[in-house]
Amino acid sequence: MDNNKRDAIIAELKRAYAGELETVQNYLANSVDLDGVRAEEIKKALAADIQEELGHAQMLAKRIKVLGGRVPGSMELPREQQYMQPPQDSTDLISVIKGVIAAEDSAIAGYERITDLCDKVDPVTQDLAVTLLGDEQEHRRAFVGYLTEFERKSS
Repeated sequence: MDNNKRDAIIAELKRAYAGELETVQNYLANSVDLDGVRAEEIKKALAADIQEELGHAQMLAKRIKVLGGRVPGSMELPREQQYMQPPQDSTDLISVIKGVIAAEDSAIAGYERITDLCDKVDPVTQDLAVTLLGDEQEHRRAFVGYLTEFERKSS
């Protein structure tokens, strides 16, 4: 693999790594901050997903290192998830659910970029991206289900 391609793959892996860690922070905040009887199921789902998202970050970090990159520290990580910030109203479950869906959409798009970038060049990284893509699609599907249920109950 040429250096330009490798550098482009590492850059996308770093972007995904930053996104996974930001998701962990926001899932943690929302899993603690939400209030109300209806919030318990969402809090439990977010708390359970924290470990999986952290595992994704660990796999990405290892792949960055294997490809010859340096795993970024906290001061080097961008933050972009405006949509996942805990709401002012701690009972606003719908905004949190929509934020999770937006985070999953962003992760899905990122893993699709990595998959395309690695095609015929880096099958190992491509395989990792496909695996993580599947996980993110499952998370998204679960929260789309929550959104449908909560919007029906709110009507």
